[in-house]
Amino acid sequence: MTVLTVNAGRPVAVPHTDSPGGVTGIDKHPVEGPVRVADPGPEGTGGSGVAGDAVCDLRHHGGSGQAVYAFAREELDVWERELGRPLRNGSFGENLTTGGVDVSGALIGERWRIGAGLVLEVTSGRIPCRTFAGHLDEERWVGRFTRAAAPGAYLRVIEPGTIRAGDPVVIVHRPAHKVTVELQFRAVTTERELLPQLLTAGEALHPSALRKARAYVARQA
Repeated sequence: MTVLTVNAGRPVAVPHTDSPGGVTGIDKHPVEGPVRVADPGPEGTGGSGVAGDAVCDLRHHGGSGQAVYAFAREELDVWERELGRPLRNGSFGENLTTGGVDVSGALIGERWRIGAGLVLEVTSGRIPCRTFAGHLDEERWVGRFTRAAAPGAYLRVIEPGTIRAGDPVVIVHRPAHKVTVELQFRAVTTERELLPQLLTAGEALHPSALRKARAYVARQA
């Protein structure tokens, strides 16, 4: 299991975003290492955990629970065949393009050690938005991505560190529950009846997903 590339984006003005100022950093490209990764700070104020990477809409992106976004090269290959066009590493706005890692099958709270020091913890799947759809320029993209239910994973920083392309990814902790990124994604998008299951993942869940699960259970009581 390997990091194929570390990717970062600069703020760019585009017509397909609701971000303040009309700018987005979703167009990410591989960068030369080493790259520092650290906790960016709380939701609403913190941006990306990857040095040199821009998060422009702090209302919905960035912060501790979304410090790093990982997507599997294998899933990009699936979309290449589906869309009939090449997709370079970073095309989906991911910070880490991985090889050999079942990213969407990872458990919430699963921890990865990358390189010598960095430890990341899986928090949630990526929810597609208007900016993502405009960036890909594919018809009905949000619905297509949602139905595939292979969203990639957001991660928080447990131990900061420096990484580069080629670093190994080692799973150093797997929690006892069965809440995968895919299950969490389906629960908060198309299958709300799954929300109570998310509570078994506890505080490892991204705060927004945890709030949704608790609110759903409270309404059913």
